[in-house]
Amino acid sequence: MLHRLSRQLVVCLTISLVTATIASSAQTPNIVFILTDDMGYGDPGCFNPDSQIPTPNIDRIAAEGMRLTDAHSPSSVCSPTRYALLTGRYAWRTKLQKGVLVSWSPPLISPERLTIGKLLQSQGYATGCFGKWHLGDVWPTKDGAPPVTNKDKSTNVDFTVPIAEGPTTRGFDTFFGNGAPNFPPYCFIENDHTVGVPNAPSGPEFNRQGPMLPGWRWVDVQPEITRRSVQFIRDAVARDPQQPFFLYMPLGGPHYPIVPTPEFQGRTPVGAYGDWVAQMDADVGQILNVLDETGVADNTLIVFTSDNGPEVTGEVKPGVYDRAEQYGHFSNGKLRGAKRDLWEGGHRVPFVIRWPGVIAPGSVSDALICHVDFMATVADVLDVELPGEAAVDSLSYLSVLRGESPTARDTLVHHSGSGRFAIRHDDWVLIEAPTGDDNGKLGETAWFRAERGYGEPDEQPKQLFNLAADPAQHLNLLASEATKAAELHDLLVEIVQRGRSTPGPDQANDVEVVIAK
Repeated sequence: MLHRLSRQLVVCLTISLVTATIASSAQTPNIVFILTDDMGYGDPGCFNPDSQIPTPNIDRIAAEGMRLTDAHSPSSVCSPTRYALLTGRYAWRTKLQKGVLVSWSPPLISPERLTIGKLLQSQGYATGCFGKWHLGDVWPTKDGAPPVTNKDKSTNVDFTVPIAEGPTTRGFDTFFGNGAPNFPPYCFIENDHTVGVPNAPSGPEFNRQGPMLPGWRWVDVQPEITRRSVQFIRDAVARDPQQPFFLYMPLGGPHYPIVPTPEFQGRTPVGAYGDWVAQMDADVGQILNVLDETGVADNTLIVFTSDNGPEVTGEVKPGVYDRAEQYGHFSNGKLRGAKRDLWEGGHRVPFVIRWPGVIAPGSVSDALICHVDFMATVADVLDVELPGEAAVDSLSYLSVLRGESPTARDTLVHHSGSGRFAIRHDDWVLIEAPTGDDNGKLGETAWFRAERGYGEPDEQPKQLFNLAADPAQHLNLLASEATKAAELHDLLVEIVQRGRSTPGPDQANDVEVVIAK
């Protein structure tokens, strides 16, 4: 009798412990955030049924989780998007008022700024970043002068000394990748040092010249990033299956250089770009597979998205518009605009998210969200209160993921490659720039305008669209809706001047922010 009672007690205690463990893990899921570079809204099949590029793994996340159709990058170029994602703060509040960081740029994230990595470290997470950092570091030099690239492609940087103020000081236990694939130095960086000494000059195929590791090949970069990311998950689970992990995987593709491996060449009818996207999708598949193999898929929140819209012809040939004409594949889907633009195609991006047991499989939401919101969402998931000065532009969309609310925010600020602003409020968007792309030049081709029925540029100084009635942004309503335009402009001014766009104490921008150029 006592033996039976003891067994029952052990069983009850075991069930209680298992239940407690499940409840605890449900609050502390593993987190994987995959950020591609320059993938358009119309590239994945789950966002564009007419896509010519097979993306079965991205589509799988959508089928097993949620597809968000009104998700946006905070900028239509990359460095600002990465800053906002990791800090929950718009990058235009910093000194980076336009463009992106370049080789040897100092850190954009200040040391005292709370990042999502630091937040998760404080909650016991193992954190790793693998891929394109592009947020600056402090490079030591041989002569004590600021780092430069010389005319002979050499540099005064001392690669034998550790790099300071990089990813491992901004919330990541480990880092492997590079600053940006198309900026020197051309080599891998592991934690705070280069892997080898890049002392060879880059060849003519490199559009930005500078020091290169002997034998460096762009085609090898993406496979190694994916291999390291997979190994990070394996190691984390093997080391301590009870410790949650955060994998931030900012891929370099399908940004230039477009270098699909031989295995993927010819896979799609969209040329090298299509093959490159197919390779990105296969990399996503490797992450899904290792989550399954290690038994942690059911307790992992995974996001796949892009840092901005697709590239126009230039570094990439053919770009989004010429690619549509040549192959019948529209990387921007039915949207207008591309990378750098304030039109929707510049910053509305594919966004799928899976979290078994929380997000209903196959669900679709038209809630307005932004990458800047991820930090507040993660804090909400973990039931952590953020300090008043942190994540000042971040709003949680956890209630949307749970199916408890149809909306997460009603207002969002967009920022272009040349530093122009737009503001979205409900269905309205005011672009503080003339027709054309963000700096008055048309990236779109005459063929695309004719194909989609766009007229020639008008002379109005701004653009106002109602996205509910006109999601492809054909009709500028500035002349007929001047009052609405003025309301939106005033709202934008308030958000800029307050130093935050969320409830809480006003904050200071790092520099003066000018709306009108």
